[in-house]
Amino acid sequence: DDAGTTLRGFLASRGHHADIGGRTPGSMPPFATTLEEEGVVIDDMKLVDAGVFQEEALRAVLSGAAYPARNPDECVADLKAQLAANEAGIAAFRAMVDQYGWPTVAAYIAHVMNNAEASVRRAIGRLRDGSWDYRMDDGARLMVAIRVDRAAGTATIDFTGTAPQHKGNFNAPPAVTRAAVLYVFRCLVDDEIPLNEGCLRPLTIIIPAGSFLNPAPGAAVVAGNTEVSQAVTAALLGALGVVASAQATMNNLLFGNARHQYYETICGGAGAGPDFDGCDAVHTHMTNTRMTDPEVLELRYPVRVETFEIRRGSGGAGRHRGGDGVRRRLRFLEPMTVTILASRRTVPPFGMDGGAPGAAGRQWVERAEVGGEVRIEVMGGRDQATIAAGDSVVIETPGGGGYGNP
Repeated sequence: DDAGTTLRGFLASRGHHADIGGRTPGSMPPFATTLEEEGVVIDDMKLVDAGVFQEEALRAVLSGAAYPARNPDECVADLKAQLAANEAGIAAFRAMVDQYGWPTVAAYIAHVMNNAEASVRRAIGRLRDGSWDYRMDDGARLMVAIRVDRAAGTATIDFTGTAPQHKGNFNAPPAVTRAAVLYVFRCLVDDEIPLNEGCLRPLTIIIPAGSFLNPAPGAAVVAGNTEVSQAVTAALLGALGVVASAQATMNNLLFGNARHQYYETICGGAGAGPDFDGCDAVHTHMTNTRMTDPEVLELRYPVRVETFEIRRGSGGAGRHRGGDGVRRRLRFLEPMTVTILASRRTVPPFGMDGGAPGAAGRQWVERAEVGGEVRIEVMGGRDQATIAAGDSVVIETPGGGGYGNP
């Protein structure tokens, strides 16, 4: 409060930084096995102390790690932008309290959360028990069982049976799994409600320690927020029987060198449902993001977008078809390190109720040879390649699963 004696809440901003160190540009090394290989590990530190931005201390942290940030100036600028966003939020919150008074604001915070809780309880009343055995590309099992108590309006989401911690980076901290659960149950609510913690009150979430959904401290986790979150979402929707799998990956593409670092996620097909076809070429579920416009990308980076089109026929067949993925070809004008971190490359997105799976994703490098010949080098779903000027990378993203017998 104004007297500085009562904590009324926290305001935070979360940003995805282009590079925070790590083994490869873009800070998503596909073969990382420890957290520090994925970037600078920052213990709790004051970014602002007594109103003073601690830039010197911050730069020391960014440059002093085993795999330091490649562009600390950009990191500092991005963090200043996040601080500015926080200040704008604080100002807006204070203006609201000044206008309505704290008791009214506090009461409406409670109303919003209570309404979200009631909305989720009503949605649970329409559900039934279900389970899903979701297989990752490497064969690891993501197990989930949903037990519903309609009378109480509660549900238990139990991930017991999920495979042990991944040796690489396909591990997700429990907060990521909670976020996926929150997202799925919010999707089941018909009412127009803001996303908030009240949605989780009727839910009990069981995440076994030592699994790849609850790894030990220091484990590599860079694929957790991107790939594992999509897998959890697909498994939950499968267990509930409401929709076929979307592409279930973010198709993380990163490229960079000493001067440039860039990261994008690439859209694909959405899953079909009992009364609708899946959408083509969209970001789905846990990756509701936009891509950089081609004009901006080509202006700021030594790259050309040669192809960006719908991958026709990649959606799964069914009474309702899954959405199609996309094909994206980038040609590089400078040597680069290119990294791909993606899923659904060996196990395709599942169909539902007799619907066919969508097509799996794939990617390759086209090497520009002397005399105009092109040499193809296939890349895996977790892979990196050294690119020469004139080479291209092509990515075909997965389609969504179909719903119902064709």
